[in-house]
Amino acid sequence: MEFLLALQPAILQRRYKRFLADVVTSDGTPLTIHCPNTGSMKNCAQPNSRVWFWDSANEKRKYACTWELVEVQHQFLACINTQRANGLVVEAINNATIRPLQGYDKLETEVKYGQENSRIDIFLSQHKQQPDCYVEVKNVTLMVGQGQGLFPDAVTQRGSKHLRELVHMVSQGYRAVLVYCVAHTGITQVAPAWDLDPAYAKTLVWAIEQGVEVMAYGARISLTEMSLVRVVPLNLGSGH
Repeated sequence: MEFLLALQPAILQRRYKRFLADVVTSDGTPLTIHCPNTGSMKNCAQPNSRVWFWDSANEKRKYACTWELVEVQHQFLACINTQRANGLVVEAINNATIRPLQGYDKLETEVKYGQENSRIDIFLSQHKQQPDCYVEVKNVTLMVGQGQGLFPDAVTQRGSKHLRELVHMVSQGYRAVLVYCVAHTGITQVAPAWDLDPAYAKTLVWAIEQGVEVMAYGARISLTEMSLVRVVPLNLGSGH
């Protein structure tokens, strides 16, 4: 996935009101940019971090520029734009990086399904041997310690709801898959965030026991493009 607009460097001053961030550009200009991330962005929004953004040049937008990447611990890159995750997973299915999801002739996105008025991120159908497959995508950018990725980075009732929906689809005879899109080059394994959201962590363990497949793939990130390239091990963590 190439970034269609060139990324420009800046220094983060603060992230606030969930969707806004103040930065100082390379020429010293203060600028307020859009932050496309609804999570807490824990450990990814430290003041004085190097960040990169793109300029839409759209005069109709109140905030024409959008934050894309952040440098973490002066060595790793993380993509804070959660809107990239679904596209990265679709691309990784189409180019056979995600091997367990190969063999489906049809791929659709944002399909209504389930018992709780949900939309599945990716729906795969028309496989010669496997049942239709419902794929939920979650973006992972919280790293703690040495390479430990955690999800979620804040309490997520929506995340637990999606797990329940996936379990329901398994009970109906379909495949149901949760893919963690690890958009952080320093993360080497993923676990549920037991301390931040024990309810989600318990629901994840239960969903796996019910037959939901869980997998994680890590991204290669540069200032020009990003793609999922590696399997990231899943560790259910100390709360299990």
